[in-house]
Amino acid sequence: MAFIDYYKILEIDKSATEADIKKAYRKLARKYHPDLNPNDKDAERKFKELNEANEVLSNPENRKKYDQYGENWEHGEEYEKARKQQQHYQHSGGQQGGFEGFSGFSGGGDYSDFFESMFGGGASRGRGRTAAFKGQDFNAELHLDLKDVYTTHKRTLTINGRNIRLTIPAGVENGQVIKIAGQGGEGANNGPKGDLYLTFNIANNTNFKLDKHNLYATVDIDLYTAVLGGEITANTFDGKVKLTVKPGTQNGTKVKLKGKGFPVYKKEGEFGDLYISYNIVLPTNLSHKEIELFSELSKLREK
Repeated sequence: MAFIDYYKILEIDKSATEADIKKAYRKLARKYHPDLNPNDKDAERKFKELNEANEVLSNPENRKKYDQYGENWEHGEEYEKARKQQQHYQHSGGQQGGFEGFSGFSGGGDYSDFFESMFGGGASRGRGRTAAFKGQDFNAELHLDLKDVYTTHKRTLTINGRNIRLTIPAGVENGQVIKIAGQGGEGANNGPKGDLYLTFNIANNTNFKLDKHNLYATVDIDLYTAVLGGEITANTFDGKVKLTVKPGTQNGTKVKLKGKGFPVYKKEGEFGDLYISYNIVLPTNLSHKEIELFSELSKLREK
């Protein structure tokens, strides 16, 4: 397959930042996603090319190699790897002799030659010995809601046409990267597979603020409950609780509910705390009688 210009595929130029690449990929991936284009071979091909381009350009190291060798990659990076392997072999007491070069690269049909070389299609040989290379590491993002990571659960992801079943631990954090060994590109010449690095993108669509493992929330209470005390019902992340409000509670008073926060990553049964702040809501549209009573109370306080 001919050389593919990944910048052109993503409709960006070579000065694009990592953020530009991510934005361009997300926009085009939504446009050509197979679920939105059923039985559309052109969209399927475009979607594969987009994934291929993103795998290379979103990885700073791979992007550097791509920018350096371009369509002449076969005479660059892989040649250097093979030459170094040959030198190491000779220095470690292997059979002496000149470097014989390296073989061509096999393509699987779905990816360009450059992608095959980066993701495990290449091989290089020294005399009497074949060099093995680890497959390319993959990078992917998983978008979840905060409620999704409150409990440990299983999920199936589709990465480059492969279904990967994994367990997502409770308490995983936004921006956290998890390595899934052996789920990257195929190795060359019986080399090990690459790994998958999964970045979690977690949106908080709740009324709780999350700080590390602690949750924060504000609960409204009426003036009379604040003054006289009483019982209220408040929401926690996994249900409701009843709270006793002390007489004379001031606006902004905080109470701590131990163990009612967010789960701690990979520490089964361990949770942060929930901090609730009281917001005293003053009554409005007072009747004439209520105004008189408040006036009397005010006079009593002045004595």
